[in-house]
Formats: sequence, structure tokens, C-alpha cells
Amino acid sequence: MKIDSHHHLWDLGVRDQSWITGEAMAPIRRNFLVEDLKQAIAGTGITKTVVVQTVADYAETPELLELADREDLIAGVVGWLDIDSPDAIKHLDTYQSSKGASYLKGIRDIAQDHPDSNYLARPQAIATVQELGRRGLAYDLLTKTPELKGAIEMVKQCPDVQFVLDHISKPYIAKNEMQPWASLIKELASFENVVCKVSGMVTEANWNTWKVDDFIPYFEIIVDSFTPQRLMFGSDWPVANLAASYGELMNLVENLSKNFSVNEKSSLWTETATNAYKLAL
Repeated sequence: MKIDSHHHLWDLGVRDQSWITGEAMAPIRRNFLVEDLKQAIAGTGITKTVVVQTVADYAETPELLELADREDLIAGVVGWLDIDSPDAIKHLDTYQSSKGASYLKGIRDIAQDHPDSNYLARPQAIATVQELGRRGLAYDLLTKTPELKGAIEMVKQCPDVQFVLDHISKPYIAKNEMQPWASLIKELASFENVVCKVSGMVTEANWNTWKVDDFIPYFEIIVDSFTPQRLMFGSDWPVANLAASYGELMNLVENLSKNFSVNEKSSLWTETATNAYKLAL
């Protein structure tokens, strides 16, 4: 069994994806439905997935929960909350009384590129995430390098929350830039309640010319910081289509992890995601 811990789905006829703008993003400005996902993963060995929110809209998460309830492929949903709002938990209550509520495994908010790079360290945001922990839900950290300090502060104040770092925090791979990302990753990984998704890397590299060697220094930092036992595979499909096919993503991660032991590969492909999100497989 292999799990894709991070993909998206959207129907532009139901809701616009306002972040998909410009000529470069045009290839993904179309519908991506479960049927498209099934075609993408055919022959890859992926048998279960976790679908992740895409927009800051409280209507999206119940739709994803209902979808998970009727689609065996989807084992979990990471929904959205405005964690800095005092009303966030009221919306969480609505999610947890919705059809398919048992598939709600985590929450995330959009911290990357936020006008306040310290957004995750705001008192209300921390209080909301602490409540997620009390309810047994994980919190996905969506950050780039500038937001990592705020993420570290949040983790410090939420020792009982399971954190999942998305996309290895999107280092500037295309610029071959390592610092301060590498130092901040090591600090974040020092907290054992944080795991990391090996995902989103190809779209941080040069989309048309990347090669496996481009990612090796970043992957080595992630492995050294988190250990293989705290890593999980995520495709970031269909966003990743901008730079790679699904099969190319799988081959990339298999190549990067080729020296992992059998148990370490099991963690990467199945166990870390299963444990962090409490998936019922």
C-alpha cells in the first residue's frame, strides 16, 4: 500500500480557484475531479489518498468530506479554517456534524506569503490550533521560509498537536538557496510532534529543466532533520502537473529515497501519513 498524503480536487463550475492566474498557470486552470485523479495514479501503486483544501471558503470542506464519504480512494480530508478568527471553532463544529465528518483528519490555513510573516504565532491562531489538538486533529503548516519562525513559535506552544509540514516549506530550489531555510527546518524538526511531507518540490525548481540532482541537497536536510520515520509522500497533484507528471513525481521520490531501508520506505509511503492523520485503512 502507498498513500498520497497531499492532493487537491476542484470543479471550476462550482467554485473559482482565484489563485490560478496567468499564462504559466493555464495548464491547471481546468477541472480536476476524482476520475482524473484515478487516471493519474493508475499503475503507481497509490491505493489511498488525503485530499487537501485549496481555497479560503468554509463551503469547500463539507464538500470534500461528503466526497470522501462516497469515494473509497480518499482516506482523509485536510480542511480549512481561518485560525486567527474567534469564530473558527464554530465552523469546526459544523464540519464535525457534516456528512463524512469522520474523514476530517486535519486543518490548515494559508500562512505562506501572508502579509504578516508571524501569522502563525498570533495568540488566537495558537488557541485555535490547541483546540484542534484536543479534538485529535492534525494541523498542516503551509509556509515558505519567511513564515517558519512563526511556525516554530506555534509548535512550541502546542506540544499536544500533531503538526504536518507541507511541501518541505517550499525552499527556493530554483535559486539553489539553502539558508536560512535549512537552519529553520532543523529547529522545527527538533520538535517530535512535527512530521514533513516530501511534496511540492518540483514546482519550486525550474519547471522545465529540473533534474534529480537539484533536489538532493534539500532532501538530505529533510532526512537529517526529521529522519525517514517522520517523512511522508505527497504528490501535490494537480499543481505539480506544472512541472511533472504523476509518474515522474513517484520516480523522483523513489530515486531520492533509494537508500532507505525497507522500514524507512514503509514510513515514507504509508506509516507516517497513517499515524499523523489517524487514517482508518
